[in-house]
Amino acid sequence: IGTVEPTRNFATAITWYIWFALMFPLTVILGRAWCLTCPFGGLGEWIQRKTLWARKWKPLGLAWKMPQQFAEYGLLMSVVMFLGLTWIEEFFNIAGPGLPILTSFMVLGIVGFALISFVLFERRTFCRYLCPLSSLIGVAGSTGMVAGFRPKDRGTCLNCQTKDCMRGGKEGYGCPWYVYPASSDTNSYCGLCSECYKACPYDNLSMCAQKPLTSVIAPRKKPVLAWVAAILFGLILFQQWNALPSYTAVDGWINNLTHFPSYPNPIDYIGAIAIAVGIFAGLAFLISRAISLKTRIARSFNSWFAPMMYGFIPLIGADYLARVMPKFFNHAPMIVTSVAGVFGREVDLSDFHILSADWLLRAQYIVVGLGTLGAVYALSKIARKDYKELTEHSTLARVLPSAIAVVAGVGVIALYFFMNGAE
Repeated sequence: IGTVEPTRNFATAITWYIWFALMFPLTVILGRAWCLTCPFGGLGEWIQRKTLWARKWKPLGLAWKMPQQFAEYGLLMSVVMFLGLTWIEEFFNIAGPGLPILTSFMVLGIVGFALISFVLFERRTFCRYLCPLSSLIGVAGSTGMVAGFRPKDRGTCLNCQTKDCMRGGKEGYGCPWYVYPASSDTNSYCGLCSECYKACPYDNLSMCAQKPLTSVIAPRKKPVLAWVAAILFGLILFQQWNALPSYTAVDGWINNLTHFPSYPNPIDYIGAIAIAVGIFAGLAFLISRAISLKTRIARSFNSWFAPMMYGFIPLIGADYLARVMPKFFNHAPMIVTSVAGVFGREVDLSDFHILSADWLLRAQYIVVGLGTLGAVYALSKIARKDYKELTEHSTLARVLPSAIAVVAGVGVIALYFFMNGAE
């Protein structure tokens, strides 16, 4: 509805200048707060349960379980969806923003995919495994201060025979995210839906706060989430590189070779991300080899790689946050223009920016700098916790991961400098 001019259309303005920009600080600070209010999962769940608020036990649909061989990869399926959606967005320039109808098609496509998933699978299988945003929110949200629902007394949970928080009871459906509160040590998978809280017959669960980075430092480090973090870091680095002239030359060359019509060529898109992930994995391998030789203590690759990538999460979250800042600070006032346009009024705020270009770039430097400090802090804590037997014998094991984080943070800031904070 309204004008087809992208910057003045309500659908594109509310999606790319407000929602997409504000979702990242919400995630980095609070965790899965977006999942609490997400209309995609909410609409699917209403249809699956055949009700808006009444209690009905027999769901609509086939109620399939996610096969275990796929479920064990967790957010890896989600990040593949996110890579595909991001490539489509880049190819069609949907978030440019491009034609408003493309934004509509994208949103309707996500809604349709969610509805089909909710009819085919049980509970919130879509949200846990298939939602394109779940991987990013789960990883970046682990820096947040909302821990999710946790038990007041773990002993009560261990002695509970019914496990209504998981299976459902008279007052609640049970956790649709497949999270057992008594054993949860991270907020990466808690969708904050409160079903476990409502179902618990002992009133033993409550929403808990935590110190920032707790879900980065404290939990058992899962290799799958570490690989997801590496892929997400590779993706954001690609999106920064593609704002530079060097990428235009490479992409044009590959397009000519493959006769691909336009940017971005899927070869350099996937290739650049794979190279970044390979560098992170290679560094972890080299560090593990060097320190194993020095200390004579052998550790598996994943026991090095997973903690290291967890430690990089604050920098990853900060980088994504900095990347969307121009959308909000340069164009958020256009939401007023777009709303006025629906009612036939003309309010031109296209030249009004919340921050000047210079200050916006400085703000990006500050955000990435804070993310780098957060990564150094997290890695130092993780080294003492996950590399304890190594740090007692080797200063290198304690210092080297943090040094790599500093180099990565400086590199990210350099990218913002060369791309001049481009959108």
